[in-house]
Amino acid sequence: MNLMRMKQPPHLHLHLYRRKLVSLLRQHQSRRSAMQQLHSHLITTGSYMDVTSSWNPLLRHYSLGIFPQEAFFLFTHLRVYQNSFDSFSFSYLLKACANLQNLQAGLLLHAFTLKLGFELHVYVHTGLLNVYAVCGALPEAKQVFDEMSVRNSVTWNVLISGLVKWGELDLARSLFDEMPMPTVVSWTTIIDGYTRMNQPKQALALFRSMFIDEGIKPNEITLLAIFPTISNLGALEICQLVHTYGEKSGLNALDIRIRNSLLDTYAKCGCIESASRVFGEIAAKIRNLVSWTSIISAFAMHGMAKEALANFERMQKELVKPNRITFLSVLNACSHGGLVEEGLEFFRKMVNEYQMSPDIKHYGCLIDMLGRAGRLDEAEKMALGIPNEVVNVVIWRTLLGACSFHGNVEIGARVIRKILEMERKYGGDYVLLSNIFAGVGRYSDAEWVRRLMDERNASKVAGLSFV
Repeated sequence: MNLMRMKQPPHLHLHLYRRKLVSLLRQHQSRRSAMQQLHSHLITTGSYMDVTSSWNPLLRHYSLGIFPQEAFFLFTHLRVYQNSFDSFSFSYLLKACANLQNLQAGLLLHAFTLKLGFELHVYVHTGLLNVYAVCGALPEAKQVFDEMSVRNSVTWNVLISGLVKWGELDLARSLFDEMPMPTVVSWTTIIDGYTRMNQPKQALALFRSMFIDEGIKPNEITLLAIFPTISNLGALEICQLVHTYGEKSGLNALDIRIRNSLLDTYAKCGCIESASRVFGEIAAKIRNLVSWTSIISAFAMHGMAKEALANFERMQKELVKPNRITFLSVLNACSHGGLVEEGLEFFRKMVNEYQMSPDIKHYGCLIDMLGRAGRLDEAEKMALGIPNEVVNVVIWRTLLGACSFHGNVEIGARVIRKILEMERKYGGDYVLLSNIFAGVGRYSDAEWVRRLMDERNASKVAGLSFV
């Protein structure tokens, strides 16, 4: 259909014409090209109908699209001809404002809503609250919240989410505790906040309270939020509980992300058998790159290098293209499994066949792999070949650790010089070199290194005890 061929009819049929336009606007909401044609048609024919009937669908389309600023361009244009904006108009404009994180536009829209009498409208002010929260204007967000005489669950969740996003977790938790009837979104937001702030015990306690005490059923987002906490604590029983719930609720089958996360969590909880079983239960047609990378990483972290490499080969046969993370998992497997030649071959394949530029983690794996195998000359040569914009002191410290393990004074001395060019204040470097000298009977050199450490006030790593 060519939407541009529509012409404005005589006044007698104007009502039918408008109904047709509104129908087309609603019908083509997800089609950018069609909406742009309709927009152009409305302008060229001078069809400035009520915002609620014709322009609101365009405002909605633009606010949710890839160029939200187009909603503001349209709003500015419409204001020249009319002021009949309703609550939906401002809700869409505020959504565009939030998507752009444009605080100044939010302040202007706030003024407009007050001028036009929307100060008591819960949806408009929830949208305004969202703009302030997204932009980090938390005092303004809290003021809007406090001034609202009517709030719904979305209102509460928007402010809680904004506080969590900007690291105000204690305030978010206080607000959550005041909420009349927290929804699954509210619980999930706070759980995710504790997870992101590395407070796994609090996250798990809240999850238990939600699921067991309050009887609120987690959704797929809740499960994705709690998996990192379970992994962090190694809470295998909770992992099994979540697995069972996911099966009974159908969430496992609904979302491949849950299967992939479950696989990864089992592996990090030390149960490679369950991780492998979860992977095997994922239908071949829906396995994605994350699924394959997760099972390869799982075998790698359990020292099962051959199984990791076998799954990489299976992945390639299914024409799934690896990414940098996949190769990092394979290199880790080779490093911990002592498969040096295989690791070097995979590195060459990544660079030459897949045209991927290695990052510091890939180089770190290779240095570690060669160092573990005692191939220190090759490790040093590789470290020297790392581009200056990539290399860091950790690479050289990894090699220094290998020199200490194998008692190689010559390379160790060269490595320590490289380290001291980058950083002189870390005592652990001096201790390692001192240990290397002492290990081969060069006690005077070992003592000299210790004195040098004291003269440079290099920080010493405090001892730890689990007693």
